[in-house]
Amino acid sequence: MKFTNLSKWLQWQENLHFTEVDLGLERISRVWKQLGGTGKFPFTIITVAGTNGKGSSVSMLESILRASGYRTGVYTSPHLLRYNERIRINCKPCNDKEICQSFERIDGARNDSSLTYFEFATLAAMDIFCRNHPDIVILEVGMGGRLDAVNLFDADIALITSISLDHTMWLGNDRENIAMEKAGIIRSNKSVVFSEQLPATSILEYSKSLDAICYIAEKDFFAEENDKSWNWYNTHIDWPLLPLPSLLGSYQVQNAAAVLQVIILLNQLGLCIHVSSIKVGLRNIELLGRFQVIIGDVERIFDVTHNHQGACNLARLLMERKTKGRTYAVLSMLKDKDINAVIEPLKGVIDYWLVASLNCSRSMNNTIIADKIRAIVGGNDIVAYKSVVEAYKEAMIQAKYNDRVLIFGSFYTVEAVMKLIF
Repeated sequence: MKFTNLSKWLQWQENLHFTEVDLGLERISRVWKQLGGTGKFPFTIITVAGTNGKGSSVSMLESILRASGYRTGVYTSPHLLRYNERIRINCKPCNDKEICQSFERIDGARNDSSLTYFEFATLAAMDIFCRNHPDIVILEVGMGGRLDAVNLFDADIALITSISLDHTMWLGNDRENIAMEKAGIIRSNKSVVFSEQLPATSILEYSKSLDAICYIAEKDFFAEENDKSWNWYNTHIDWPLLPLPSLLGSYQVQNAAAVLQVIILLNQLGLCIHVSSIKVGLRNIELLGRFQVIIGDVERIFDVTHNHQGACNLARLLMERKTKGRTYAVLSMLKDKDINAVIEPLKGVIDYWLVASLNCSRSMNNTIIADKIRAIVGGNDIVAYKSVVEAYKEAMIQAKYNDRVLIFGSFYTVEAVMKLIF
């Protein structure tokens, strides 16, 4: 074996390809075939794309399917605390040995083909799933859809969550172009579920060209939120008094509604998922870093939000979750993100900003972050620190009883602090 431990494999993969992001399916397709892979699988594949809500939707599906007794394989990215989180069987991360063995098989099959870090992970996930025989595999798109490595594998059902501006360097500068990239996961004559009430015109036209079967929120399925429950229905089924998803945020009902339409489609494919399992699944969703709250004298909130739509959701949650004290924000971001679009919705919600650079090549410089914030919110309550950990520690020193500290802006930001305290 080339390497005997996972960390060495990952370190090697980080430098194998000439660039971190290299969209396209040619290389990964060639290696998959050399690995002995085909386009036919003994399990149903659900592929999830979108800008916001992907991770939440995947976790909801996983929780409901497990509550129904089905074996699941789930591939997500990025991870927060351990790489193993990316590849799960029955909600449990795969162990180092299994992942390393898969990496060895992939490396042996690739010959001279170069692969990105993400492509290695995607191939490993599907290789492991094929050896573990789950009933259903859920794949989360990393970036876009059409040219994302995940799109090598045909979806039986596509789920497309809300779409807004993100990754514009690779996907396009407007919602219609970005939507067309997301549309790449749709397959001819297969079902696609949209969590948005008004999907982009481009994606609807593309779906029509493929004769895909479309299900659109508030047109083909409906959600009505009550005080402590919600109702889901379509023209044939009515599920009243469902528990609210265990993930915080009223927008999670929108995600859950689309997930339940996927459940309906799975039942049409021959599965048997009862409403009782749906209720259990909705109550037991686990997902790190999505408005994750740690209660204490100083409340801590972790959120991986890094685009405008996510920041709007975050601002609304912060306002709904009232505090008697001040709100401190620990923020760092990647340099390809639109920081102005993230800061604008939060300018009236955060009292004190502690910003930092990330420990990676894609990090936005801390002084640039500070200058951008200062230009939008004004004032002097903005201080730059060398690292996220330094900024977080200072926030916890300054914060008093009933204050709260928000850690957000990137998976890397949340990861840095979580590794410190967990």
